[in-house]
Amino acid sequence: MAVETRLIEYKHRDLVFEGVIAADNASEKTRPVVLVSHAWGGRDDFAEQKARELARLGYVGFAIDLYGKGKRGANADENRLLMAPLLEDRLLLQARMECAVDVARALPEADKTKIAAIGYCFGGLCVLDLARTGSDVKAVASFHGLFTPTDNTAGRKIKSRVLVLHGYDDPMADPQSMTALASELTLAEADWQIHAYGNTVHAFTNPAAENPDFGTVYNQLSDKRSWRSMADFLADSFV
Repeated sequence: MAVETRLIEYKHRDLVFEGVIAADNASEKTRPVVLVSHAWGGRDDFAEQKARELARLGYVGFAIDLYGKGKRGANADENRLLMAPLLEDRLLLQARMECAVDVARALPEADKTKIAAIGYCFGGLCVLDLARTGSDVKAVASFHGLFTPTDNTAGRKIKSRVLVLHGYDDPMADPQSMTALASELTLAEADWQIHAYGNTVHAFTNPAAENPDFGTVYNQLSDKRSWRSMADFLADSFV
């Protein structure tokens, strides 16, 4: 399999965004598209690598951009400044996610009926918000995502299957918030799963995470387990 990548520009409300498409261009068949929603620093090498790994699973990987072309954080303070406006305006966040879904459906390789999204940290919150809106994407998977609820989707049914891959000791999403999310998903009649990994904190899939004081540490075992769970989940969702 020869996975190739290309940049793609798209617009939302006159702001230009730049994503990365990863696909096996030797295949002429249309395939499911899986969006990759980045962490708080913006679209980076980590998100692009996940898009390539999804392409190796037979999908089209789409590392989306939620901040705007070229907008990246270089440290925690810059990351917070980039993320804050979308945490404060969840309608805008949700609109940018839906825009990326529309871009995915328009890709020449796309099976327009089979779209999913995965996300990491802040990106995990983004894919959960996509599901909360009642989007018709087939599935969303949140890796060590934030669970902060939104106040603009009450009463909506969640159509997407939902998988939450969570470090039980994550200081940014404690067990109480995990059970609150479970109650929220149940109320929205979602087909949901939560996998909680013991002795695991935030950012457990990122080999560069080495800050115990901040609560971000890579966990190789939980990383491998969560990816396998996601792969099975997507395969089941796209049947």
